[in-house]
Amino acid sequence: MQRVEKAFKHLLAGLSGFSILVVFGVVFAGSVSRYLFSSPLQWSEEVAKYAMIYGCMFGVAFAYLQGSQITFSIVIDTMPAALRRKLAIVVDAATLILGGVLAYAGWIFAAKRGGIVASGIGIQMYWAQIAITIGGICLVIAAILRLASAINNNSTGGEA
Repeated sequence: MQRVEKAFKHLLAGLSGFSILVVFGVVFAGSVSRYLFSSPLQWSEEVAKYAMIYGCMFGVAFAYLQGSQITFSIVIDTMPAALRRKLAIVVDAATLILGGVLAYAGWIFAAKRGGIVASGIGIQMYWAQIAITIGGICLVIAAILRLASAINNNSTGGEA
C-alpha cells in the first residue's frame, strides 16, 4: 500500500509541477510576444488560467495526502494521541465523502455548461471545467489511501 501511496504522491507532484511549468511558460511567451514583438498571444491568458486550475486541483490532493493541508493544530495538539488518531480517521472519511461530492458536482457542472467554447483557444469549456471532477477524484483516492494507512497502522499497533 505504501508503494501505491508513494506513486500517487509522485504523480500528483509531477502533474502539479507540470501545471506550474505550463503557467510560467505561457505567461513568459505571452509577455515576450506582447512587449518584444507588439503582438499579444490571444490564447496565453486562458491557457495559463486553466493550467492554474488543474495545478490547484492536483496540489490540493497532494497537500492532503502529505498531511500538509491547513489544520487547526492548536486544538488537535491538545488532545491525547488516541483521540487524535480517531479524529484523523473521521477527517479522512469526511474528505472521502466531500471529494466524491466535489467530483459529482464538477461532473454535473461540466455536463451542463461544458459546451461553451472558450474564445481565446477555441476549445470547449468542458476541458477546463472537468478539472473540478478530476480534483474530487484525486481527493477521494488520497482519502482512501490515508484511511487504508490509518487502518493498517491501527491493526498493526503502529502510529497513524
